[in-house]
Amino acid sequence: MSYEYIKTEKKGHILVVTMNRPDVYNAVNEDMHHEMSDCWDAFAADQDLWVAVLTGAGDKAFSAGNDLKATQQGGIKKGLPQTGFAGLSSRFDLEKPLIAAVNGFAMGGGFETALSCDIILASENAKFALPEVKVGFFASASGVQRLSRYIGRLAAQELMLTGRTIDAAEALSLGCVNEVLPAGDLMDRAMAKAEELCSVSPSSVKATKRILNSMAVADGLPESLAYSREVQADLAKTEDFKEGVNAFVEKRKPNWVNK
Repeated sequence: MSYEYIKTEKKGHILVVTMNRPDVYNAVNEDMHHEMSDCWDAFAADQDLWVAVLTGAGDKAFSAGNDLKATQQGGIKKGLPQTGFAGLSSRFDLEKPLIAAVNGFAMGGGFETALSCDIILASENAKFALPEVKVGFFASASGVQRLSRYIGRLAAQELMLTGRTIDAAEALSLGCVNEVLPAGDLMDRAMAKAEELCSVSPSSVKATKRILNSMAVADGLPESLAYSREVQADLAKTEDFKEGVNAFVEKRKPNWVNK
């Protein structure tokens, strides 16, 4: 598999996927969304690949989330793939496990991408936030739904409504990640965890994920995500949305007008 914005490497039954835009902290633009969706399609179809590890290039960021500069400059042309942000947030048919190796900050869609994985390992320097409210968006790529399900509604609401950033230690205490490691040990631990998953029956793992996927569907997650897209489209028509994007790109404080 060869792509422009991501790198892939097969290691036995493990696929390592690296979001590869370190110059913009691995922010995701439209082409990258579609590349990642294609990558996960290929991963799902390859019988020799049983587990994937997802990380970000460089030592600062897993992913800064949505590429707001690209949004401001080019607008929305292709839109998200049907499988959602990073090809993952609306994907409910993948029966192979994904490990997120969060090697730096995971903001907005970057955090949502990690939450769309099955196991989240974080380096000690990792930071997490759903800061969309600070720039006129909301966490519409499953952040609202997944975080409130994973850590409980009260804790999730505080994070989503303020957009504040938490460090790896707080993320662990809240239940946002499975484990926190020294930065130099992160990928070794992720690969060891992937090997552990490869040591059990891949058919049993797929069966387990099939049930987990069905639970998400039964819980109304696909419908809620579809509604999030409708609400996001309405939000995009507001003056606050335009001001949030412009203020972010211009590196100034937004002037909200509540309309």
